[in-house]
This record gives sequence, C-alpha cells and structure tokens, in this order.
Amino acid sequence: MVLSRNKVVSAAVADPDAPCRSLIGVAAIAAELAAEGISVDDLLRSTGVQPWQLQDPLARISSRQRLAVYRRAVQLATRSDIGLLAGSRQRLSDYGIYGFAMVSSATFGDALEFSVEHIGLAEPMVKEIRLKVENDNVVLSSHGVDSLGDYLPFCAEFWRSSMTTLFSRVLEAPFPSKRMVFPFPAPKHWRNYERQFNCPIDFDGPRMEWHFEARVLDLPCPNANPITTKICQQFCDRMLLDDKDVDASLSRRVRSLCMNHGSHFPSADQLAAELGLSPRTLHRHLALEGASYQAILDDLRRRLAIEFLENTRMRVDEVAERVGFSDATGFRRAFRKWTGASPTHYRTEG
Repeated sequence: MVLSRNKVVSAAVADPDAPCRSLIGVAAIAAELAAEGISVDDLLRSTGVQPWQLQDPLARISSRQRLAVYRRAVQLATRSDIGLLAGSRQRLSDYGIYGFAMVSSATFGDALEFSVEHIGLAEPMVKEIRLKVENDNVVLSSHGVDSLGDYLPFCAEFWRSSMTTLFSRVLEAPFPSKRMVFPFPAPKHWRNYERQFNCPIDFDGPRMEWHFEARVLDLPCPNANPITTKICQQFCDRMLLDDKDVDASLSRRVRSLCMNHGSHFPSADQLAAELGLSPRTLHRHLALEGASYQAILDDLRRRLAIEFLENTRMRVDEVAERVGFSDATGFRRAFRKWTGASPTHYRTEG
C-alpha cells in the first residue's frame, strides 16, 4: 500500500448548532455510565438530547449537543477513566458505512487512507487530522483541540480508544501502536493508558499524536471484499462529500440525512422536522441553492440504483426495494426516466 506521504484533512463542522450529526459513541458512553449505576436520563439532562434518540438510527444532534453529553459524562462518572472504557465498547456496526468501508478494504493502508479522508463521518471533536508517513513510521496527529478546554482529556481518551478498537476490528487483531502523545498532563489513571493502548505514552506533548510502524499498512484485512468496499466508498464519496466546498450547505445536509435513513427515505416534512425547520423554510432555502428535495431524493435513488446494478447481482425487484420503491414497476419507470434505459438493459450494456 502506498499512502500519500503527507495528508491534511479538515474535520471541522461549519455550524456547531446544525442537527446533522449521528449519535455515534453516545450509546457506548451511556452503557458505561449505566454500569456505574448512572441512568441515561441523568446523562442527557440539560443536553438537549432525548433518551429515545439513542434507540433511533434516524436521530440527529448538533456538535454542541455532543460536547454537552461529554461534559455530563465527565461530571457524573465515578471512574476517571470513563473515556477509555466507553471507547472500548464501540462496535464496528456503530460506525455504519464508514466502518464497513474500512473492514472490507484490501489492506490496512487502504482502510486508513479512507478513514482519514472521511474522518468527518466518525464524528471527531477536532478541527484537522494530519497523516504523515516518514521512513518506517506513520504519525496521525490531531489539531485544533483547544476549544475543548477541560474536556480535552475525556474527548482524547474516548476517540483514541474508539479508533483503536475500530482498527483492531478491521485487522481482527490487537492494533500494534508504537507510541502515543497527548497534549495534557498525565491524569491519575495514566497507567490505564498503557494497558488500553499497549504502547508507551507521552503526556504534556505539543499535540495529539499516534505513532505506529509503516509495515502495518501492508497487512491484509481479513474481511476484504472488493465489491463491498467499492460500494461503501462510492456511497460516501458521491452522496456525502459532493459539496466539500460548501460544507454547511443545506443540500448536503439533506443528502446526508437521507443516506442515513437507509432505503426508507423520509418525506420532506419529516426531514424538515429533523433539521428543526418548517417544510416551507426547507423548500425555500433549497430553492435558493438551486435545488429541491425531490431532485435530491431522485439523484440519491439513481446513484444507489446504479451502484447496485453495476456492482451486485441483486434482482431488479431487490434493487427497487433497496432504493425505496414499493414495487419494481415504479422503479423501472423512474430508472428509465433518469437514465433513458431500463435497469436490465443498463446492467447488460454497462
């Protein structure tokens, strides 16, 4: 695997109050606190997040609400290493399409490159991620963490533990970290860092860094599947990252939320409610961007259908169901309108 020697990726959220973030990680924090006898109601009190949202894959919160949950966790936890413990509870499925794209990659290097380029999907609380490959060493560094203030240790512990767990799931083996650097003094549970990450730990560093040997990049992923990884990566590239230059655009947020609904796309009214807007305001603002909800929905369905037809052996009726149609007849009619060809002819000729 040949990675770009230097890669810089922005992970910042333009609007911290936009309700367009998933609840990745919140359930793990709630579960860890529950083991201490702290209820989910106590954890979420005054954060603006409701307990039912933890059970709803369609629920969305803002970055500011996520940070409020982190603050409550720190205030309520009886154990100081709550971040490390909660992060280790994360499952591959918690990361959705991001996690499946990684685990199905050919090598860990492929998985790492994808993870860094799409880091925003993993809900980090940093502004920028940098990847540097130097001789036999790889360094992942996080930047722009000052705004986290006193809660930086918790955030650093939680997401470093989460990503270590994710990387281990990708390799189906403990991740061989070489060294970690944290930009804050050693906490009282500092020995737990070495047990959690199985490598030397440096505190009071200039920045957050994660070091490991470059040989790890060439390790094959046990669950590699070229079809799965292609579909997952293309979904992320084409449907979530089309508007990199207008990160906070409403059109992009609408696409992101629709994708997270799976095949059961919401109505315009439902989506407006998720965004905290009235239907009229949603349509008006989309129009100002030269878009419409129906056009965004049709584009998503078209792209998804093409991915399935080109990269799977699903029957046409199965593809129709996957892209939100109740019957194959309606799907065939819509697909011909989108592409000028029937699904069967498109698959044969494509």
